[in-house]
Amino acid sequence: MRRFEGRVALITAGAQGIGSAVARRIAAEGGSVIVTDLQEDKIAAVADELGKQALAVRVDVTSREDIDAAVAAGVERFGRLDVLVNNAGGCIVTSPPEETTVEEWHRQLDLTLVGAAQCIQAALPHLVQTRGNVVTISSVNGVAAFGNVEYSAAKAGQIVMTQNFAARYGSSGVRFNVVAPGTIRTPNWDAQPGALDRLAKIYPLGRIGEPEDIAAAVAFLGSDDAAWITGHTLPVEGGVLTGPVLMDRTPR
Repeated sequence: MRRFEGRVALITAGAQGIGSAVARRIAAEGGSVIVTDLQEDKIAAVADELGKQALAVRVDVTSREDIDAAVAAGVERFGRLDVLVNNAGGCIVTSPPEETTVEEWHRQLDLTLVGAAQCIQAALPHLVQTRGNVVTISSVNGVAAFGNVEYSAAKAGQIVMTQNFAARYGSSGVRFNVVAPGTIRTPNWDAQPGALDRLAKIYPLGRIGEPEDIAAAVAFLGSDDAAWITGHTLPVEGGVLTGPVLMDRTPR
């Protein structure tokens, strides 16, 4: 498929995991990509792999100056912006929720929620011109209680923010949607040996997700195949939101 031929996507947190998988998927479908992250060596490697259709830009999504500069650099290089993929975020608070400080709340919200909002603000003038769209990577934590209160609150905020942007900018032809992943095999789990094998057992489909599972969903929502879809959240989570896995998985 060449669904992104002639189109340009900016991807935050594109150095590895979901972000780099999204960059590869969009590039494979003919698109140009602006790959952003704090890890300059890794985004440079992704851009080198993808060739002339990729641009690497160092971005801290808590810095509006960085975001504006990345959007400007991408538009200067490729001439337009069609898709924003808000992938930056992470669970950065480890203390129990009853002990979380105001500073920790701000750090979590600034990275995951405010950072996504700033990226949307910077991209919007260009997306209105191209009748483009935004795909935000939230989490199953944003739609159900899986712990990590502060992270979950930020992810839930992304979903409601998306709905409001979708309603506000629908008349401009700009679409806003969310992908809500379950557990995905990313380098974030490298420090927890065996954790993914244990987590796979709670998923009805019997495995945890791969970055490519999320990239496929982003490519769908970011393309014209989803031209009449806006304001929605697509769970990509192996069935975990259906409830606890039964011990007997034999179909009846």
